[in-house]
Amino acid sequence: MTAYSILDLCPILQGGDATQALQHSLDLARHAEQWGYTRFWLAEHHNMPGVASSATSVLISHIAAGTERIRVGSGGVMLPNHAPLVIAEQFGTLAALYPGRIDLGLGRAPGTDMETARALRRDLHSNAMQFPDDVAELQSYLAESAAGQRVRAVPGAGSGVPIWLLGSSTFSARLAAERGLPFAFASHFAPEALFDALAIYRRYFQPSAQLDKPYCAAGAGVFIADSEQEARHLFSSVQQQFVSLRRGRPGPLPPPREDMSDFWSPMEEYGVGQALKYAMVGTAEQVAERLRLFCNDTGVDELILTGSIFDHDKRLTTFKEAARICAAL
Repeated sequence: MTAYSILDLCPILQGGDATQALQHSLDLARHAEQWGYTRFWLAEHHNMPGVASSATSVLISHIAAGTERIRVGSGGVMLPNHAPLVIAEQFGTLAALYPGRIDLGLGRAPGTDMETARALRRDLHSNAMQFPDDVAELQSYLAESAAGQRVRAVPGAGSGVPIWLLGSSTFSARLAAERGLPFAFASHFAPEALFDALAIYRRYFQPSAQLDKPYCAAGAGVFIADSEQEARHLFSSVQQQFVSLRRGRPGPLPPPREDMSDFWSPMEEYGVGQALKYAMVGTAEQVAERLRLFCNDTGVDELILTGSIFDHDKRLTTFKEAARICAAL
């Protein structure tokens, strides 16, 4: 059976605020635990008025404290923004607070625009090209301390927090394979290299102390309603948000629109359609068929489902239906 998890961007709604967004995320996580989801992922983004998950490790603690069994992880922490020792200490602390429930997913992008990246890091000496070295350094802090090791993560050393590599290209796929780490592909918004990345990961995988065989996941959006028309109505909030982001005007998640034709240009419609190729939009039966095909085509071990929906109750309905579908795949 394919495992299934949720990636929550902790969406801030138009007319709402971060407090509401955090409450909604915890409520979703509590329901996800009841519905059999394996993991609840939270992503690091900065300077995004519609995303409340910038302090990712803090939010992970909030979600883990409010649930009992579901694993909670970063999908992901953007490692170039941080010193590896700081991340080792943060996730070592999380692992001590919530034993056996924390996952550390890592990305090599800044998770923001370059001006904000400079504000985060003060300089850009720690960049994506140093990512493999930063991952190795982080692994060393989370492993058992070696004799004579002068710098240790406390908490963190010996915690064995599972590390994942996340990406939307083949770079992290190859690195995850060489390091023997699980790999997740961001096909929910960047689908182009999905199959190449999965093929490279499987081809070059080397067993490690953490993982003896390849384990890969891929992202897909889900928007489920009683009719396809209503599901597409729900989906229009994300479509609007994507267009606004590409116009350089990111904002909160807007309410759905009845008609998108007067909002975007044909080129914008095409671009968003390509980026959100794996958004499964429709009735439960339609989404079930598309998810079945997606699993068959990719052979992934885990589905990571995401979906920012303006109406919280309708978002819960979508993920409840998605859990029922995934359990039957």
